[in-house]
Formats: sequence, C-alpha cells, structure tokens
Amino acid sequence: MKILSAEFIRSCYETGQFPRDRLAEVAFVGRSNVGKSALINSLLNRKHLAKVSRSPGKTRAINYFRVAIGSRNREDLYVVDLPGYGYAKVSKSVRAEWGPMIESYLTGRQELRGVVFLVDARRAEAQDRSTVEWLSLMGLKSLVVATKVDKLSRSERARTLGALKEGLGLPADATVIPYSSPTHEGREALWRELTSLLS
Repeated sequence: MKILSAEFIRSCYETGQFPRDRLAEVAFVGRSNVGKSALINSLLNRKHLAKVSRSPGKTRAINYFRVAIGSRNREDLYVVDLPGYGYAKVSKSVRAEWGPMIESYLTGRQELRGVVFLVDARRAEAQDRSTVEWLSLMGLKSLVVATKVDKLSRSERARTLGALKEGLGLPADATVIPYSSPTHEGREALWRELTSLLS
C-alpha cells in the first residue's frame, strides 16, 4: 500500500471533538501495552507519528490520524487510536471516563467502517475474549491482529496462534494476522484486509 501522507489531527477527550468531515474511520483497539502506537507507526510507515511509551495506558484520549492512500486514486481516511483497556497508570476517575466515551464512539460513530483488534500473540487475557465477544455482539466488523510475533520463534508460532484463537473463542479457521512492528511483518497482509474492509 502506498502511503501518500499521514498526519496527527487531534486528541479527543469528548465526543463533540470528533472530526465532522465524514471520512471513513478505522479504529484500533487493544489492551494497554499491546503495541497499538508502534503498529500504527509501522502500518503508516512513519517512525514517530503515534507516540510510543513504555508506560502502559499512555494513550488517554481518542487520537485521530488522517491518512491518504492510493496509487492511481487518492483516498483519505482516519486511523483512530483508542485508549488501551486493562492496566493503566491513571486514576480510577480517568478510567471511568474512558468507558462511556469509547463505547459511544464504537456504537454510535457512523463513519466507523471497522475495528482492528490487537492482542499480544503470546497470550490472550480474559478481557481480550470479552472484547471480541462485545465487538461481535455490537455487529462491528473487526480484524484480529496478533502483535509482537517477533518475540516468538518460527516453531512456536503455529501452536501459539492456535492457542490464541482458542483463548479468544474464535473458530480454528478464523483469520488472525501475525504482526511485528519492528520488522513490519504483516503490514501488507493487514493493508489488504483493511482495503477490503473499507470497500
């Protein structure tokens, strides 16, 4: 996929701050410290577009990135980075505010075309399975991406990804895209799925 441009637009702390230009949006969802920011940078072929932190829960707002893609025809869309769930070094009051805003975005945003759900390739947590079930219940189109596959040996992958599908309650033939942000493995596969989702 050819990335013509990618830029940070804004951080939104309430629904009234969401863009109003009606571009298609794809949301990125996952546990705190699953590697959302690193994956977004890799996917968009930018080094420091999304801020990467070693501290879980660094993303505290819904962050919008405007991306222009294409070769013959330019197409603009928003990549939307949602705050991670689970462990986060923020106050309980801030975490309580995340829930309603994120749920409102995912269930009510007409521009949302689908969700990229990120899970650590090495293990699925109970919250991950609950999220998969909730996304399905809401009827949201979603792609499951297994991050940090570079931390697995080739011999570990098939067994680990099989266990991941089982842990998430997915059928054995479900598509899970293995992804490594440092090596960009999986980038083209994810773009193919995203293109299909957007069309």
